[in-house]
Amino acid sequence: MTKVMISDLATYRRMLHLLLNIHFLLSCLVNLSEANSTHLPRITFTDREKAFKRLRLPGHGTPIQILQEGQPDTVTAAGQRHLHSVDFQNLHKSPVERKVLWEVCTSDATSRACHYNITVLHKRNKANQLFLCGTDGKETSCCNMNISEPSSLCTPSEHMANIKTSMKEGEPSVLIESAGHADLYITHSGAQDSVGIHKFGEKRVRPANHGKEQQYVGLVLSRGREDPLQDKVYAFYKEKNTDLAIDSDMWLPFVAQVCMADHGGPKNYLQFVWTSQLNARLFCGDPDSRQHYSELVDVAALHADQWQDTRVYALFRNEWGMSAVCIYTIEDIDNIFTQSTFKGYGTGIPNDPRPGTCVVDSTKLPSDVLRIVHKNSEMEGRVLPLKNSGPLLVSHHHYTHICTDSFQNKRNQHTMLFLSLENGRVHKVVETNTTAFFIAEYRPFSHRAHILNMILHPSTRKLYVRTSSELVQLDVGSCAHYGDNCEECILARDPYCGWKDTHCTPHTPGTLQDVEKGNHTLCPKMPKNGKVSRHSSVRSGGEAAGGITLPLQSRYFLRCLVSSHHAEYTWHHNGNATACCPTEQQCLLLIDSMGPEQEGTYSFVMVEMGYTRTLAEYQLQLDSSAAGQASSPLAWVCLMAAVIMSLCC
Repeated sequence: MTKVMISDLATYRRMLHLLLNIHFLLSCLVNLSEANSTHLPRITFTDREKAFKRLRLPGHGTPIQILQEGQPDTVTAAGQRHLHSVDFQNLHKSPVERKVLWEVCTSDATSRACHYNITVLHKRNKANQLFLCGTDGKETSCCNMNISEPSSLCTPSEHMANIKTSMKEGEPSVLIESAGHADLYITHSGAQDSVGIHKFGEKRVRPANHGKEQQYVGLVLSRGREDPLQDKVYAFYKEKNTDLAIDSDMWLPFVAQVCMADHGGPKNYLQFVWTSQLNARLFCGDPDSRQHYSELVDVAALHADQWQDTRVYALFRNEWGMSAVCIYTIEDIDNIFTQSTFKGYGTGIPNDPRPGTCVVDSTKLPSDVLRIVHKNSEMEGRVLPLKNSGPLLVSHHHYTHICTDSFQNKRNQHTMLFLSLENGRVHKVVETNTTAFFIAEYRPFSHRAHILNMILHPSTRKLYVRTSSELVQLDVGSCAHYGDNCEECILARDPYCGWKDTHCTPHTPGTLQDVEKGNHTLCPKMPKNGKVSRHSSVRSGGEAAGGITLPLQSRYFLRCLVSSHHAEYTWHHNGNATACCPTEQQCLLLIDSMGPEQEGTYSFVMVEMGYTRTLAEYQLQLDSSAAGQASSPLAWVCLMAAVIMSLCC
């Protein structure tokens, strides 16, 4: 057994005290700053609190995307050449694996080798039918597949059987089926000639060559207008800034529009090229403080009954690594494209029709209209956030994806945001009165992980998160973990949850909740159901009579897990209160030297918005028979190592 030799234990004790003080100060500063900005999730959920359902994906390459199937808890994950159907209600069963059999390969008379990798996957309107596209790096093949059959060919899709343009993995795409035909809108990011929005189907339309570097993050459909001719597709992207000044942003955020009725221009000008594409800058930030966010990361749309009210939640980042979410309406975007002046043009813009207007036959547009769209389609005006407001939220966290859901209770409609972090965690946020409240943080992975994609199934409130090797189901509608009493259920401010009878349950008419303010005084006055954890153990000597027995002058740590990160925590002993700033999920109290003054009851108390609860009680007793025993040097070394590790995390 290795012996640890320590010459000056007092020095180590002083070092430990210094580390503890630094640790306490840093924890307080971080928690104080985050709590004041309400950007610290109130509750943290790990595998200890919630059982996440997970599945390791077979090793057939990086998964492309996931689709929600018709059955609850069932999803399909697409790999490079295989489809995997997963039933999360029966995880003991292996996923159903289907290799994509491309009919274009099996029917090829030359029997050439086919190695198509899946790049596009969409559900079709028909039950059990999928639309897929794959590429071999040179050309693309699109086909339809019936996943109800164990082995079925992927038959070529009419009008999209052989596409010469190579489709890249991860590009935003939308499949629109109507009147017996289908159109595929897909983007192409990069700096090549083909960069932009592409339309495949009965009418092939492509972007004009512009020589700009663009990275696309999302496509949003705008349908259901009074005049269907005006239905549009909006593309959100970031463009590399050509201004090389030292104070210039590297990326600029944009939104582009194209008309779904656009068939391209006449044979002599812009044939098969968009005649309706217009572009406008997005602004996200605070004009007064000159703080803005220029790098567009991701977008998510919440469609409304009226097309004008559809909202786009855009995730941004700035050069300092700060993240922000700004909200835009389709009406505000549409107003810029229909009313703003064109950049570089003071006068002389045609009005009948105005450039970018959706028309019945785009091949008959006047040449002066086509020329403006082709030469300079950027608007002078910028698209501002909803009601000219600032960002919905600003955070030091590095977010990578955004997912939204709309939830209606008896009084208000609330928007839920799910934001993935670069370390594999997910934040659950509710929008209330144009502000953001951080409800919870989910930690589905025990290690650092890179989330590639998220989808939410609104009716079951299951969030599916995928990495390169795992697919995890998060039950974001689970309410029981918010607490065992009414007050803590209300303080959660989760639109999905409310208090009914004796439990925190999924919201139904009649449940108590206050999403806007978390007013726990709504709860009926009754005996509190919160349990107090009372600790008793033996530290040395004989049997402890309901307490913790410690030798004279010994040192000891009291530990208690915390629940809400928005609460204040204190240790109470003999009329004295000691504040505690939680470290991760626990609060520590050091008993430096056990003596008669340290005996008694130590209560761990939380206070949140006027609600008080005792979470734990410790009864410390002095063991006089073991007087003078001190902690071993090895114990001090281990304790210091633990504190240093917590400082580094």
